[in-house]
Amino acid sequence: MRSIRIALAQIDTTVGDFAGNLNKILKYIEESDKLGADIIAFPELAVCGYPPEDLLFYFDFLEKSQQTIDEIAEKTKTIDSIIIVGFPEKSDWTYNSAAIIYRGKIWDIYRKIFLPNYGVFDEKRYFADGNRIPVYDTPDFRFGVGICEDIWHSDGPISVQSSDGDCEIVININSSPYHRGKRKVREQMLATTARDNAIPVAYLNCIGGQDELVFDGQSFVVSLDGKIIARAKSFEEQLLVVDIDLADAFRQKLHTPIVREIRTEQVISNRLDIVQIPFSHRLRKPKIENIIAQPSEPSREIWDALVLGLSDYVRKNNFKSVVLGLSGGIDSSLVAAIAADAIGAENVNAIFMPTKFTASQSYNDAKKLVENLGINFLTIEIEPLFEQYLKYLEPYFEGKPYDITEENLQSRIRGNISMAFSNKFGHLVLATGNKSEMSVGYATLYGDMVGGFAVIKDVPKTLVWELARWRNEYVGKELIPKSIIDRPPTAELRNDQLDTDSLPPYDILDRIIRYYVENEMSADEVIEKTKIEPSIVRKVARMVDKSEYKRRQSPPGIKITERAFGKERRMPITKKEF
Repeated sequence: MRSIRIALAQIDTTVGDFAGNLNKILKYIEESDKLGADIIAFPELAVCGYPPEDLLFYFDFLEKSQQTIDEIAEKTKTIDSIIIVGFPEKSDWTYNSAAIIYRGKIWDIYRKIFLPNYGVFDEKRYFADGNRIPVYDTPDFRFGVGICEDIWHSDGPISVQSSDGDCEIVININSSPYHRGKRKVREQMLATTARDNAIPVAYLNCIGGQDELVFDGQSFVVSLDGKIIARAKSFEEQLLVVDIDLADAFRQKLHTPIVREIRTEQVISNRLDIVQIPFSHRLRKPKIENIIAQPSEPSREIWDALVLGLSDYVRKNNFKSVVLGLSGGIDSSLVAAIAADAIGAENVNAIFMPTKFTASQSYNDAKKLVENLGINFLTIEIEPLFEQYLKYLEPYFEGKPYDITEENLQSRIRGNISMAFSNKFGHLVLATGNKSEMSVGYATLYGDMVGGFAVIKDVPKTLVWELARWRNEYVGKELIPKSIIDRPPTAELRNDQLDTDSLPPYDILDRIIRYYVENEMSADEVIEKTKIEPSIVRKVARMVDKSEYKRRQSPPGIKITERAFGKERRMPITKKEF
């Protein structure tokens, strides 16, 4: 059997940690070499971490990237695998590139051709596009390389590599951020690409958290008939090693006339460049079996994304512990549970800060939650502080009714206390607001929005409940008390307050937000789509628009939906209704 063994190193790198990234890359190269890999690939920009953003404007950053690539080559002279590593290349311009290394030599550099400039991507700000399509020819096989977006275009390099280049496999390296449902889209798209071009495709993705982004891995290999033949786990580092029968693939290709048609119609084949690599095929390899990890159920996948996003943010920014205000409500309870999973219960500190408006149920629920989770807990009564604020402000507020001013004072006192504990003990403050609240401004600036990281900032309220129920089902007990899940949401800033006093029911609100924010529909289109009362839709749309100034001042949070606030949705603060 004529076959090729591919190793996909699904790793978690850190932006700017060249030494740490180098050590990890060398470790996986050594491991893959022992497993007899013919090729080992690393993710897009693995050398420097992804995304480096404006660090790419600094020459010393680019030079350090090149030095690291040179060091990888120098330290792998005795390695029998061909090595593919993503890095930012400084040449006549800056390129998003992949070095092709074998036996201590950089044989070629592939430059990304299609640069995404949508959603969270801003690559045209940093990179020039590549203008050649190399194919790597060894005495035993031919392979092509692509970087992320290159594989998403039907007229991209894979069409040349598979037809005019006679490639037998294409390896696509990625740093593709997670959002719910994305795995299925990727796999369906690549299955179509593999069938259309009659070529197996190995798709490698990184894992890890980087500020607002989290990367899910779920690397996979698809055969030329569109079947998944290997898949890595989600949100875990893994070396996915897979054997591909090239003889069988070639037989199938001979029965695929579309390849011959592409060959005669190819208009960009003049960019094809054949690069010879004197690779020596291994005669003996340890036996392996192709692994196909089962995808996680949707709630588990989102939970793992939030846990990894938080744990990496804490670890990579050199925090050891976190603190949050625990109200006894569903949002702060969910954040506490995620934090306990992410960094260990012993490193999570919850502060209960009641006033006269706080119900006894809130304390009882909070106490039960911390006992279930095993996190640290203390109570600080803020009613005396609140009364002092009211006393000092009374001469200035005379004749004015109790309103949102006094409500927000309570929240801001809580924010000050949380920040005091952060300063004194070095805790990272976790904000506990969800996407529904952030959308319509149902949050207090310098109050409950205080924090260094907003774990559930992109999690709609209805999904908050769903995740809480899933977590309990997963452990088989009420980790998050049912009384918290079932209780109508309230900010407890005045007597008998409920969220529905100010907002539509959350199932309605989240539907409006989904179409207005994530699908970018107008209010009229949302009304037509949902049949929700027009006055409610228009009110929510106005609230979303007017709250942009608050969102600009909010801490970063983990992206888990298709369109998150921040990088993906850049709206002006100052604007007129139209």
